[in-house]
Amino acid sequence: MSQPGFAVSLLAGGVAGASVDLILFPLDTIKTRLQSPQGFKKAGGFRGIYAGVPSTAIGSFPNAAVFFLTYEYVKWFLHTASSSCWMPTQHMLAASAGEVVACLIRVPSEVVKQRAQVSASSRTFQIFSNILHEEGIQGLYRGYKSTVLREIPFSLVQFPLWEYLKALWSWRQDHAVDSWQSAVCGAFAGGFAAVITTPLDVAKTRIMLAKAGSSTAGGKVLSALQGVWRSQGPTGLFAGVLPRAASISLGGFIFLGAYEQAHSMLSRVHRKSR
Repeated sequence: MSQPGFAVSLLAGGVAGASVDLILFPLDTIKTRLQSPQGFKKAGGFRGIYAGVPSTAIGSFPNAAVFFLTYEYVKWFLHTASSSCWMPTQHMLAASAGEVVACLIRVPSEVVKQRAQVSASSRTFQIFSNILHEEGIQGLYRGYKSTVLREIPFSLVQFPLWEYLKALWSWRQDHAVDSWQSAVCGAFAGGFAAVITTPLDVAKTRIMLAKAGSSTAGGKVLSALQGVWRSQGPTGLFAGVLPRAASISLGGFIFLGAYEQAHSMLSRVHRKSR
């Protein structure tokens, strides 16, 4: 892939990320409140389901843009003429690298967003200012490790499965998949990955919402999972699994479909401008 191809991936990823995050924000709020240690009702229930949306609006475009730029670059860098059995490993490594880089942008946005979601009466900027005042920059990166530990397993499942389903569909119809077909593949891959990684998402949410100075706020994923298990059992580890799976299935459809469509459109525009 050439440098212009990377620029297209950057723009297409940003457009796709901003679209899906804003469209599905209410489902994400419900999921966060279900996972909150204070319980769904006390966290706000169905009230103010757009609390925290400014944080998402600011962070989603650069987050998704950086992810896809890294993902496509690593795929290009690792590309060989070897057999197709090596392809899933390339996709796994590319997705993992993309998540590590993207989380540098995603985590601060996520911390502010989730705290706003469970305290809808507080404004996003006020929450941001409070975090900086009480915890400093490191407060914005609380849960970075747990987020990466959630996102990498998720991407290790989602992206190779998405690429495999697209290749299979393309082979069966004897031509490249359309954007809507890529979206369907993305919905299935995202929903499956969402279900099996829900416990890691619960741990991430608990760490981000924990009071400063508490043991959970230390960011240890295993400790957070053990705490949930002791207090709520297996059901606690899968709290919010239905809205998470629904949100990410729809998100996969919109996100990966929009990415393919935007990528195709921007590539045509670039070719015509040359």
